[in-house]
Amino acid sequence: MDITNCSKEDFDQILTDFGQFWEHDRTLALHHPTLLYEFGNSAFVMRRGDKVVAYLFGFLSQTEPLGYVQLLAVRQDYRGQGLGRKMYHHFERYAVEHGCRRLKAITSPVNTLSINFHRKIGMMPTGEPDKAGVPAIKNYSGPGKDRVVFIKDIGRSLHDS
Repeated sequence: MDITNCSKEDFDQILTDFGQFWEHDRTLALHHPTLLYEFGNSAFVMRRGDKVVAYLFGFLSQTEPLGYVQLLAVRQDYRGQGLGRKMYHHFERYAVEHGCRRLKAITSPVNTLSINFHRKIGMMPTGEPDKAGVPAIKNYSGPGKDRVVFIKDIGRSLHDS
């Protein structure tokens, strides 16, 4: 399965099949068309035939040389095959090619699946341990909205390989 840029048809399919990627609709509002229309060069999908099986929507920071991952999802019946890791690796290469030296991603302190995934791919959480021991930055997303902010240094290993 190849990774390509997300098309309008892919984006529409993701929204139509949203429940096959996510167990809840909390992230639906994050699937803004700006990610396609304004940041489409860093919006990627993996397909099996005409079916989108995984996607990653990211963009490059305007304030520092880093690639930010806004959304990553794998269709439920394709999980456990390393597709999320492949999507991240693809985005990491893209970010390095565009001068980035770090990757960043954010999740909620209660999202243990996301926290475990990001740790497995070498991203390090920042912040102070919360009551449950999860490193989080207090009020990162506004009052009472703590977040786990992951950072991974990139560039050097990819440039050297």
